[in-house]
Amino acid sequence: MDPILSSIKDQELVEKRRNQMIKGAMTLFKEKGFHRTTTREIAKASGFSIGTLYEYIRTKEDVLFLVCDSIYQQVSERLEAQIDLNNSSVDHFKNAIRSYFRLMDEMQEEVLIMYQEVKSLEKEIKEYVLQKERDMVSMLERVISTCFPGSISQRDRELLANNIFIQGQMWGFRRWMLQKQFTLEEYMDRQIHFLMSSITASE
Repeated sequence: MDPILSSIKDQELVEKRRNQMIKGAMTLFKEKGFHRTTTREIAKASGFSIGTLYEYIRTKEDVLFLVCDSIYQQVSERLEAQIDLNNSSVDHFKNAIRSYFRLMDEMQEEVLIMYQEVKSLEKEIKEYVLQKERDMVSMLERVISTCFPGSISQRDRELLANNIFIQGQMWGFRRWMLQKQFTLEEYMDRQIHFLMSSITASE
């Protein structure tokens, strides 16, 4: 699905220009937020004119969608690269969590922007973006199922996967407090300790 209409038929060029837009818009959204950023500023940061910008998008919200979609895609691809469903060891479960938490640390600015601004998307587009989140939670569910086969119910797997997902994001969302109290390594160690305790208790 590509919900963003473009008057340009060359898909390779469309992708190139949109990547320029995403990079430029991300810088501006970090500095000013989505609502205070203008399409003229996005065009300038992307390296082309406002007229060229509108050959590839219809609205400023289209740019926001491209940014959110790009962030989810990056997180999804990098998380998937760390998951081996043929490895059912507990260590693999712990390492997958650490990889996800480190990824959230590296991309905390991008993830924060996405959650602050996704509400500005139209309902249908927002649903498409949020489906990407559900897909990532499902990845974590599969890791849990692989590493703890038969010992955790489906409902508990779903809840545990969502807990891990939110704990990773919380490192960025509550950084004003957590990052003064813990290093990333300490935060990961404690969260994994709590997760393992909850899994042991449920068995």
